[in-house]
Amino acid sequence: MPRYVLVLEYDGTPFCGWQRQAGALSVQQVVEEAIAKMSGETVAIQAAGRTDAGVHALGQVVSFDLGKAWDPFRLREALNFHTKPHPVAIVEAGAVPDGFEARFSAVARHYEYRILNRRGRPALDDRRVWHCPMALDAEAMHAAAQGILGKHDFTTFRAAECQAKSPEKTLDRLDVSREGDMIVVRATARSFLHSQVRSMVGSLKLVGEGKWSPRDFRAALDARDRSRCGPLAPPEGLYLVKVDY
Repeated sequence: MPRYVLVLEYDGTPFCGWQRQAGALSVQQVVEEAIAKMSGETVAIQAAGRTDAGVHALGQVVSFDLGKAWDPFRLREALNFHTKPHPVAIVEAGAVPDGFEARFSAVARHYEYRILNRRGRPALDDRRVWHCPMALDAEAMHAAAQGILGKHDFTTFRAAECQAKSPEKTLDRLDVSREGDMIVVRATARSFLHSQVRSMVGSLKLVGEGKWSPRDFRAALDARDRSRCGPLAPPEGLYLVKVDY
């Protein structure tokens, strides 16, 4: 049975998140229904990451099996037709070996968080950034971020409902840079805990405001205590950018 992979781009605003939920529209539902309309087959697709409600993707990866072989170009074009009018686009489509799995074959996931740091509210980027009108020190945020790279117990930055077996993760990259009015936080790891990126960003904002020092940020991590986390950054600024295999 042929196995296929898709690279998706989507605006997470109208969805309850990636995963199917009763009584709410998910990205998974839109894609699975598009596959059914195209092929006549009912499939369950596997995603590289289960994004939360309101979180966006530039490079979400999914895999699934079909009974019939499809040309990747035709597969992509047909699915893009059937995902309309929802803000979900298939950027790439291809065939992969039987052993490939979008979730478990991944070796790195790259996320980006965008903070619009200016007095004026966003118009074009509304619901696609976190608007923070008070000035933030991006250099201080970056310095603090470098202090938690590597393998740690990330309980402080882990959502209470996280289902991961262990709070230990290896954080390969956490960079903060200012690009005009935008502060961009880029995070890379093999995998992340539920809400880990948004939790880290919310705490880094306290550093940017001067309320925390880089030492305070590290102390919050070392406490292994969710109550020591800063405010959770909202979902609209977060993007799943790319998955490496």
